[in-house]
Amino acid sequence: MPTSAIVRLPQPEFMGEVAVEQALLRRRSVRSFDQAALFMAELSQLLWAAQGITSARGYRTAPSAGAIYPLEVYALVGLMPELSAGVYRYRCREHALVPILSGDKRGDLCRAALAQRCVGKAPLVLLISAVYARMTATYGERGVRYTDMEAGHAAQSVSLQAVALGLGSVVVGAFDESDVREIAGLPPEEVPLYLIAVGR
Repeated sequence: MPTSAIVRLPQPEFMGEVAVEQALLRRRSVRSFDQAALFMAELSQLLWAAQGITSARGYRTAPSAGAIYPLEVYALVGLMPELSAGVYRYRCREHALVPILSGDKRGDLCRAALAQRCVGKAPLVLLISAVYARMTATYGERGVRYTDMEAGHAAQSVSLQAVALGLGSVVVGAFDESDVREIAGLPPEEVPLYLIAVGR
């Protein structure tokens, strides 16, 4: 899959029909999904919730110590009619995707996630990884804590956005790190922290 073929995402919506309080009330871990596709507009909104740009200064939806932003987000697409199955890296500044690997990786990802079926059945799995060195260069060892906190902020934003879209999601932390890194084609400096399975 050529990395030059950047996929532009639809512009995210900034006004929704579900109040934050309702999203918080209704958020649950959903581990069973219909075999129904997701669409580009939904993927766009979920990625924007994770790490979207919210100001001309480059601030994002999730707070980051020192505005350093050590996180990377990937979409592992399985069932989307508007996008080929594969692994894509989210570029928040362009609100676009860069293809990394082609093909449906959900089966491999399910095995890497200790055979959790939700990972294999969801039409979409988001992967949040971290480059700890970005944060520790400024904050030393405490930067590890700040990075992990930021990943939690991003995952919660995705979970609440899923509710607002009428979707289900579940965050998954139990997986073989080296296997997930290989499946998603992560560079060696990135550490996978979260899988977020999303579907109907």
